[in-house]
Amino acid sequence: MAETPAVPHEPYAASRTKALESLLLEKGLLTTEFIDSIVRRYEQDIGPLKGAKVVARAWVDPAFKARLLADGATAILELGLDRGAPLVVLENTPGAHNVVVCTLCSCYPWSVLGLPPTWYKSPPYRSRVVIEPRSVLAEFGLTLPETTEIRVWDSSSDLRYMVLPERPVGTEGMTEEELATLVTRDAMIGVAVVRAPLDGGTVGASA
Repeated sequence: MAETPAVPHEPYAASRTKALESLLLEKGLLTTEFIDSIVRRYEQDIGPLKGAKVVARAWVDPAFKARLLADGATAILELGLDRGAPLVVLENTPGAHNVVVCTLCSCYPWSVLGLPPTWYKSPPYRSRVVIEPRSVLAEFGLTLPETTEIRVWDSSSDLRYMVLPERPVGTEGMTEEELATLVTRDAMIGVAVVRAPLDGGTVGASA
């Protein structure tokens, strides 16, 4: 007799959230429009636009950059952002490239990057990027020199990470606001790098 395929169980937190949402909608305490507006705020306003502003400020203000690398959660307060969980900002350099993951679940710096992309929460990314980061980055369209060290950082509920990408060559005359438009969520996770506008934009991945 053939075995019945196992049906994957929905995470307890997700099922509980859906139940609470349904109850609040049924009672008229929330509307789908309000929920959608909150989702849009995290996707389009809170992040990754706020994280991009943090990166751009660090590129043009060495003193702020030093404070950001020393204590990310405190430094972002200067830009009016919420402190959130302890935040470590990882600087990419010509010789070292940082990538962020959460191997246990999907811990993510919501206060600066907004909602995590679907692939960030997927088991394949969470397991493979630790074992074969160079191959995973190549699948995102990012091929790094063999001489570049790739460092993988595992987020947790107590500590979140954000990547400070390298400022691209050819952007010396751009304003802070213009620089912020070049920075993507994927570059701040570490699966992309930032390119100057004439270089074809930013190499990244979709949600």
